[in-house]
Amino acid sequence: MSTENHSLIGVFKGQPRTVWVTAFAAVIAFMGIGLVDPILNTIRIALGAPETKLTQLFGVYMGVQVFAMLLTGWAAYKFGPKRTLTTGLVCIVVAAGVSAFATNIDQLIALRVIWGLGNALFIATALAFIVGQATGGQQGAILLYEAALGVGLAVGPLLGAVLGEWTWRAPFAGTALLMLAGAILCAAMLPADGPRSERKPVKLLDPIKALKNRVLLINSIGAAFYTGALFTVIAWSPLAMGLRPIYAGIIFFGWGLLTALSGVFVGPRLAEAIGERSGVIVAILAYLVTMAVAAVGVMDDQVWMIGLAVVISGIPSGVLNTLFTGVAMSAADESTPRSVASAGYSFLRWMGAAASAIMVAYIAQWFGMAAPFWFAAGYCAIAVSALILAGNGPKLNEHEVPAEAALVGAEEF
Repeated sequence: MSTENHSLIGVFKGQPRTVWVTAFAAVIAFMGIGLVDPILNTIRIALGAPETKLTQLFGVYMGVQVFAMLLTGWAAYKFGPKRTLTTGLVCIVVAAGVSAFATNIDQLIALRVIWGLGNALFIATALAFIVGQATGGQQGAILLYEAALGVGLAVGPLLGAVLGEWTWRAPFAGTALLMLAGAILCAAMLPADGPRSERKPVKLLDPIKALKNRVLLINSIGAAFYTGALFTVIAWSPLAMGLRPIYAGIIFFGWGLLTALSGVFVGPRLAEAIGERSGVIVAILAYLVTMAVAAVGVMDDQVWMIGLAVVISGIPSGVLNTLFTGVAMSAADESTPRSVASAGYSFLRWMGAAASAIMVAYIAQWFGMAAPFWFAAGYCAIAVSALILAGNGPKLNEHEVPAEAALVGAEEF
C-alpha cells in the first residue's frame, strides 16, 4: 500500500456520505472489542464472577464470530449486503442494550454470543460498501477501513473507562445508543440491495476447502497463534493489573492509539523496507518481547510494567493487522478466489483468539498469574516458526486487496 498515494488526508477528502455512515458504524462496532477491558475487574467485583467466567466474555464473542464468518458470504448472497449489515447492527444494539440490565455473568456471556454474531454480520459486509463507494480505489478504501478499526480500538476502552467509573452497566448502554444511531443511518442512507441474480453465489464450505492449500494452512495456523497472544493481552491484562476502570481505560486507549497509528503508518513502510513476510516476523518477535516483559511485571508485582507492555504491544499489533493477512493471502492460488481463501484464513485466525480467551484463566489457575503471558510468548514463537516453515507464496498483485478485512469478499458483491 503506497503511503504517498493514499495518505489519510487524501483518503478522507471527497468521500460520499455512504462511506462516512458505514465508517461511523464500523468505529462503533470495533469499539465493542475493547469496551469490556476497563470494566472487567469491576464486573468481577459487582457480580462476584470467577475469572474463568469473565474471560468467556471474550471467548464466546470471538468464538461465535469464527463460525459466523463462514455464513456471512452466503447470507450476503441470499439476502443482500445491506440487509445482512443492518441485521448485524440490530443484533449489536439488542445485545449491548440488554447487557446493561444483566444480573449475573451468565447472562452477559449469553448476550455476548448475540453481540459476536451481529459483529460478524456487520464487519463481513461493511468493507463491501466502503470499497464499492469510496473514492481513491480499493487501497484507499482499505486505509479508511483500517483508520475506523484503529479509532474503534482506541475509543472503546476510553468510553468504557469514563462511563465505567459511574457503573459497569453504563458502557453497554452507551454503546447500544451509539450503535442504534449507526443502524438508523445505515438503514436510511445506504443503497438498496440489487437482485440476487447480480451477486456471485457463495457456498458455506468453500472457505474450509481453501485450507487444502498447504502454504495457506500453515500461514493461517501462524496467524491463529499470534492472535491467541493478542487476546491474552485483551482478556487477561485487565485482571492481572486489577485497576480502576479509568486507569485501565487509559492504558488500553494508549494501546489502541498505537495500534491505529502503527497500522496506518509503520506497517506499510516496514513492508516496503524489508518485505511483508519479514516485517511480520519482526513484528511477532517484538510482540514476544512485550509478552515476556508483562510476565516479569506480574511476577515482580509491578503493575506499571504490565501496563507499559500492554501499551507498547500496540505497535507490533498495528503492523501485524496491516501485514499478516497480506502474507497469508499471498499463498492463495489461481483455483481459489482470494476472498474465499481470506475467509478460510480468518476462520483459523479467530479460532486462535477464541481458544486463547477461554483458556487464559485456566492457564493462570494451573500455572500462576504470570503464566498466560509466558504462554503468549510461546504462541509468538510458534507463529514465527509457522511463517518460516510456510515460506513465500505467490506474489500479490499490487492492485488486489491484501488487508485485514479482505475476508469479507468485497469484490464479490
